[in-house]
Amino acid sequence: VQLQASGGGLVQAGGSLRLSCAASGRTFSNYRMGWFRQAPGKKREFVASINRSGGSTYDGDSVKGRFTISRDNAKNTVYLQMNSLKPEDTAIYYCAASYGGTSFAFWGQGTQVTVSS
Repeated sequence: VQLQASGGGLVQAGGSLRLSCAASGRTFSNYRMGWFRQAPGKKREFVASINRSGGSTYDGDSVKGRFTISRDNAKNTVYLQMNSLKPEDTAIYYCAASYGGTSFAFWGQGTQVTVSS
């Protein structure tokens, strides 16, 4: 599966952004999807994941209550709605796909999110 993330940009603290990740090449609904991020000089961090049907989600501790992951299997797209953004949310955000209960093996190219204070 190929993944293309978009929607990043520059936003002020307290603002919102919605990231999208479009999938192609395989049956999208067969994949569990996730979002990760990596800030300069830091390790990659898990943000959120969603199961194949969209009925179950899991959020990382640093984004709980502020970010929401969702998916539209008819559009082969997973989303990350980010609200109440903080400067520490600044990072490159990556979408990823997992097949058959394995680790996230398929990655998109990333989209930059910058939150100014």
